[in-house]
Amino acid sequence: MIAFVRGRVVERSDASVVVDVQGLGHRVHVPGGMVVPAPGREVTLHTSLQVREDSMTLYGFADRDALRLFELLLTSSGVGPRLALAALTALRPVALETAIAEGDVAVLTSVPGIGKKVAERIVLELRDRVGAERTAPVGSAAAGDDDVLATVREALSGFGFSAVEVRDALARLDLIDGEDGGSLLRRALRELGGARDGVA
Repeated sequence: MIAFVRGRVVERSDASVVVDVQGLGHRVHVPGGMVVPAPGREVTLHTSLQVREDSMTLYGFADRDALRLFELLLTSSGVGPRLALAALTALRPVALETAIAEGDVAVLTSVPGIGKKVAERIVLELRDRVGAERTAPVGSAAAGDDDVLATVREALSGFGFSAVEVRDALARLDLIDGEDGGSLLRRALRELGGARDGVA
């Protein structure tokens, strides 16, 4: 098992990076949009080696949380490495975990390649495991808690909303005493959706 790869970046693209580790070049597939240092700079990637009959493929991530979620997704029937990587390309780990924990099929089906049946299966098989493994679940504190607000902001950013859109949407919402972060996230998504459609 290759737990991580550390070395000099030789080549990079949106989907992979080649890392020179003491003269041996490793091609590592990464989520699209992941920040990778320029060629010549050093990088450390937390990796998962996936072995198939005709291939051995390395998948790499900037942090252990993304790697953990990638490997968790692989335990769901019908989800292979490419689909798990697509999920982590489309959504940040916190947004993806929140969608699974909250059973938000609509968010999961926004990932290319994930249809309704696959999304429902992911929720069914991983919902409890995501809830047990998350170290700081969105719904663990009241909406007025700064940590939860920060997590909701990060989740919304993972859905592709800008920092300004997120700030304005949260400012328009009345925070409800005792409301959990999951509920606040759903309300913010509705608010953002309406704002983009031109609805006040």
